Parts: sequence; C-alpha cells; structure tokens
Amino acid sequence: MHNAYQEESPKKERSSVKTILIVEDDPGIGQYISLAISQETPYLPLLVTDSVRALEVVRHIKPNLFILGYRLSSINGVELFDHLHLTEGLEAIPAIILSASLTGEMLENEIKPRNLMAINGPHALDEFLDAVEKAFASSAQGTATD
Repeated sequence: MHNAYQEESPKKERSSVKTILIVEDDPGIGQYISLAISQETPYLPLLVTDSVRALEVVRHIKPNLFILGYRLSSINGVELFDHLHLTEGLEAIPAIILSASLTGEMLENEIKPRNLMAINGPHALDEFLDAVEKAFASSAQGTATD
C-alpha cells in the first residue's frame, strides 16, 4: 500500500518536478490531498502534519505551492502562511487554504487581504485540482489570485 504520510522521499526528480507542501493535521484529509496530487498531477506532494514541521521542512526544500489546512493544532493556516512568507525565498510562493468551515468574515478579513485562494475542503476533486493549476498559473504570471 502507498504510504501517503511519507514526509520526505529521496526522489531524484524532486529538483525538476514542482513540489507542493501540504500542511494538514487531519490524517484522512492529508492522505486524500496527497494521493490526489500524486495520482492526478505531475507534481510531488510533500505532506506534513503540523506547522512546526512545515517550518523545518522549508529550511531544506523550497516548495512551489503551499496547501494549508485552516485549523491546525498550534496556529491556523493563515498564520502559518504569514510565517512562511517571512522566510527568505518563500515570499512569492502561492497558497491555498482548505477548511470545511470558512466564513464570509474569515474570507474578507484573512484570506482576501493576503491574496490567498480558499477552498471549503477538497470535497470536489475537480475543483481542488483546478485550484492547484490556477495557483501555479497565477504564480507564473506574477499575479495574485482571489
């Protein structure tokens, strides 16, 4: 069985393939996202289960996209995004925030001011994969995505 929780694999292709850092503390959601990316895209998913580990990983690996759960154990995904974007070399990395409970207030006060994409959970696979592609396209154009 494929182990979706392998945090770092020594694949040679890592340098030529775009890497997506997934930070999700719910095991089922994290596995779903990681498998969807590995099976449906050419990208390399890198799954970690907490914000502390994410901050450690980015010292060694520069991902091309962040997918962050909103409700994490120590800080929320938006706060993690802020910490990641303060890291030299990661300032322009796009991010998608996932949550099953995003409110209009959260979208207005936290998501939109940071030009983050937000998905109310990765329930619809096509919507999720479209958001990933849109984030990469936005990054390549140097534009922000709502």
